[in-house]
Amino acid sequence: MSLKDKFFLDRDKAVLVVIDVQEKLCVAMDHKVLHKLTRNIGILLETAAELKLPVLVTEQYVKGLGATLPELKEKAAAAPCLEKMAFSCCGSPEFVAAIKASGRTQVIVTGMETHVCVLQTVIELRDAGFEVHLVRDAVMSRSKQNWQTAIEAMTLTGAVPTCTESAMFQLLKVAGTEEFKKLSKLVR
Repeated sequence: MSLKDKFFLDRDKAVLVVIDVQEKLCVAMDHKVLHKLTRNIGILLETAAELKLPVLVTEQYVKGLGATLPELKEKAAAAPCLEKMAFSCCGSPEFVAAIKASGRTQVIVTGMETHVCVLQTVIELRDAGFEVHLVRDAVMSRSKQNWQTAIEAMTLTGAVPTCTESAMFQLLKVAGTEEFKKLSKLVR
């Protein structure tokens, strides 16, 4: 595998996953960090919609943690929303089936909490042979130390650390297109 194959996202190979950004869980988060997280996930959801990337949204124990934040749910209206009880998304047969059915080999990962559901999902996706692109500014934990430890662990698994703008511009590949004109406005 070339460096480009590992580190560059390809719109024909990528799927976006939004893990457990739920109302009651968000209450426990730092509000400034949460604002940045929801903004960045929103940008990625709009990018995915424009470029026709598949999107999967998960919700952990909805009865206890509530639904996905309304502003994200609205941007992901066409995406399946999969409820789960296992911390890893890969513990959900519906999630595994949806990832396989997408035919995609690159998984763009966002969501919370970084050191629990995101970490376990990334490890299992890597173990299953997927190239994982971990969007550092679109994942969060209640504690910065837990976030940092999980980022380091996922990087050790071979997950590619990235950020919202890098992911968006890799998927776009070139400037000057109508897609570029529309999406670049999101990061100004």
